[in-house]
Amino acid sequence: MTRFPRSDYGALDLYRPDRRPVPVDLSDNTNRWGAHPDALAAVRSADEGTLTRYPDAYARDLHAAIQRRFGVPADTITTGCGSDDILDSTFRAAGPAGGAVHFAGPTFSMVEVLARMNGRTAVEVPWSRALADPDKLLENDPDVVYVCRPNNPTGLQAPRAWLDSLLGAAGSTGPLIVLDEAYADFAGESLVRQAPAHPRLLVVRTLSKAYGLAGCRVGFAVGSPEVAREVEKSRGPYKVSQIAARAAVAALNDADGWVPRTTSECVTNRERLSQALHERGLTPLPSCANFVFLPVAKGSAHAWNLALRDRGVAVRPFSDLCEAGDGLRISMAPWPMLERFLGALDQVIEKGIEQGAMLTGARSDPQTAGSAG
Repeated sequence: MTRFPRSDYGALDLYRPDRRPVPVDLSDNTNRWGAHPDALAAVRSADEGTLTRYPDAYARDLHAAIQRRFGVPADTITTGCGSDDILDSTFRAAGPAGGAVHFAGPTFSMVEVLARMNGRTAVEVPWSRALADPDKLLENDPDVVYVCRPNNPTGLQAPRAWLDSLLGAAGSTGPLIVLDEAYADFAGESLVRQAPAHPRLLVVRTLSKAYGLAGCRVGFAVGSPEVAREVEKSRGPYKVSQIAARAAVAALNDADGWVPRTTSECVTNRERLSQALHERGLTPLPSCANFVFLPVAKGSAHAWNLALRDRGVAVRPFSDLCEAGDGLRISMAPWPMLERFLGALDQVIEKGIEQGAMLTGARSDPQTAGSAG
């Protein structure tokens, strides 16, 4: 009998994003305003021991910084090598292999992959059905219900009343509700402080977006002490390097308010870009994140992407998403970069119109698949 590899890994493949360098890269939702300056200073001042010795097994200094920043008890926090690591550990801890992870789709593409990696079935509930009735996510007794709020890649935000209804339905013995708040800094609303009081809620955050530390790979989550402990056990020790922890602590302290300043500019540019797209007769979805999702004609997302890349601009194409179809996700950046994008977009639109190409499909009405409540 062949024991390696696992038979259910057959459908998995390596993650292969298109990261070929271009002058203006708006494809990955990282912080285009740069790294947090205090984090950069902390990395530059690191001594030899920071590299030669193992880090603290469970990143206690980072726990303390999160505790100060968000006002939650230390025993409700778990950390990891990016929020992906937290999700991976949570899915592993949630129950024996063979259970299910339910999610409202379309959403973060790694959720299905991480579920399969941990021997779980990934079940997608169309976003509009889940928003109409949160109980749809609880049918057939899943181990985990995953909700991304604001959602990636659409930017839509499930209403707070809907989320409260889902948590109420899960109760104290239902599935673990994993609330991914990777983009919450750009939405002005978070459940981090409330998470310790909910026995079946884990709020997951990242320092890759608003804090500018994607290269450090630092994530954390907050839940009840019992939930946080089980995820921490599943994760294992030494997942956050000393360099990454130093940078993260400095960024979380945010001594001069760099995070709210850059976040505010990001939100302003998001609304400005959405308006510019509407003025071109296009129909972006309303967004609460640090990106805008622009629906395009069926089958045309990759053509749009290649045409924009030919003009020095990278965006993230998505094809055949549940309910949302094809689209382009455009990460926010300082306005001169977005002006470069708009210039390239205008050229592509003009060429598409001249050739009668499918690229003009972005002018059709999108399937909004929810509301940005």
